[in-house]
Amino acid sequence: MDHFAVIDTETTWSGALMTAGVLIVETGSFKVVASNYYIAADTLAEGGLYSHEVHMKDLTETVTTSADIGPEIHKYLTKHNVKTILAYNAGFDRNCLSYLRSYRWCDIMRLAAYKQYNSAIPENAECCKTGKLKRGYGVEPILRMLGKDMYYETHNALIDAMDELEIVRLLGHPVDMYPEI
Repeated sequence: MDHFAVIDTETTWSGALMTAGVLIVETGSFKVVASNYYIAADTLAEGGLYSHEVHMKDLTETVTTSADIGPEIHKYLTKHNVKTILAYNAGFDRNCLSYLRSYRWCDIMRLAAYKQYNSAIPENAECCKTGKLKRGYGVEPILRMLGKDMYYETHNALIDAMDELEIVRLLGHPVDMYPEI
């Protein structure tokens, strides 16, 4: 079975990697076959805007160091034969996980924020000539446009990765349509 990954990260006040959520997803069905949630014990104490969302009930945590998260995720992706990583605003997450630069990183936002790829964007929405929304194209507003009216982003890396996968599912585009960054 062919797999891809959806990854999200959260950072400390100074921009250090604090947590990473990883989903392993079947390419055709978009079914999650495995997940892992990494917490960097060495940077967690610094805290960040969403520190209160780090430890959540029913999430299995892999506690390690910020330096070891990238290599551990690499082993995890290799185990599942993953070559492609999807992320929302993928450049940010790729920069947080520079150890994983050799993977094909694709940006969910590059389809979700454009009228020609997201039919849920209202006709009266203010867009650039390219079709991209001028504002309001974060995960929360996009999921609301796609029908999740009462959705509020948690800013927990694993739960946010699940939300980003939901955007992929709701848009309905094949994984290979997402542009590489």
